[in-house]
Amino acid sequence: MEAKAKQTDIKMTARKLRRVINEVRGKAVIEAQTTLRFMPYFAARVVEKNLTAAVANAQEKFGVGPEALKISEIFADESETFKRGKPRAQGRIYRRLKRTAHLTVKVSD
Repeated sequence: MEAKAKQTDIKMTARKLRRVINEVRGKAVIEAQTTLRFMPYFAARVVEKNLTAAVANAQEKFGVGPEALKISEIFADESETFKRGKPRAQGRIYRRLKRTAHLTVKVSD
């Protein structure tokens, strides 16, 4: 049994998300939630929220509690990039890339 949760177009780079998800990959859900709660990164809040949604999906579909689940698969992919301009000296403009990401969490027993 496998339940998953996806979040799309997160206004954060996939690289920042991967720094967090590499720490919780393969862990039990309870242990992963505790680890994420004490991480100082904003990406940890995003991953924790998505993990909670995946656990809720597993409870709804299969009636399995969070203590019996572990993270079977978790990954972050790049999404579209917003191109913006930043005014600079002497009438120039520099391009700013605002990157976004998709996050997918799969839990199984």
